[in-house]
Amino acid sequence: MASKIYSVSGMSCGHCAASVTEEVTEVPGVTKIDVDVRAGLVTVSGDSVDEDAVRAAIIEAGYVVTEGARSAAS
Repeated sequence: MASKIYSVSGMSCGHCAASVTEEVTEVPGVTKIDVDVRAGLVTVSGDSVDEDAVRAAIIEAGYVVTEGARSAAS
């Protein structure tokens, strides 16, 4: 299972994390998501996850992806 980290701006509370989680979990292949509001990071795990679809889901939730996905350390 691969994990990617996205830098996201505009998140400030638990509701923000819940909104992002709700949208991103609907992306096919996503099996786990961790939102760190304080750090502005969203870590997405899964197999064959479309990075563009994750970005679109974050945007749909109302936030901005400020940095492209990078691989998470195993």
